Amino acid sequence: MARIAGVDVPDRKRGEIALTYIYGIGRSSARKILEKAGVDSNVKISEWNDEQINKVRQVISENFKIEGELRSETQLNIKRLMDIGCYRGIRHRLGLPVRGQRTRTNARTRRGKKRTVANKKKATK
Repeated sequence: MARIAGVDVPDRKRGEIALTYIYGIGRSSARKILEKAGVDSNVKISEWNDEQINKVRQVISENFKIEGELRSETQLNIKRLMDIGCYRGIRHRLGLPVRGQRTRTNARTRRGKKRTVANKKKATK
């Protein structure tokens, strides 16, 4: 396994797909990275030589924010929204959907497992 940016990328996959195992790199950025490094995107990682791996590492470190740095930046952005008390920050704080989705039905991913609320009992005479 090749180790790029602190992540073991799988050897048996094409370069374009294998790079997506790194947090912050998707298909389009993987294509751009391989293009800048001058590596064929259809060649599997196991067939790369040390020079190609080093070029890819260099392109990633120079041009992309990935893994821990990106995660911490995202968390700081969310914390900033919560601190200033804007609508999105409040939704984050309450664990509700942030981007305008409905909550009357669905929204189970953010709200958690369904909890049934008992009906009020009628007073007996």
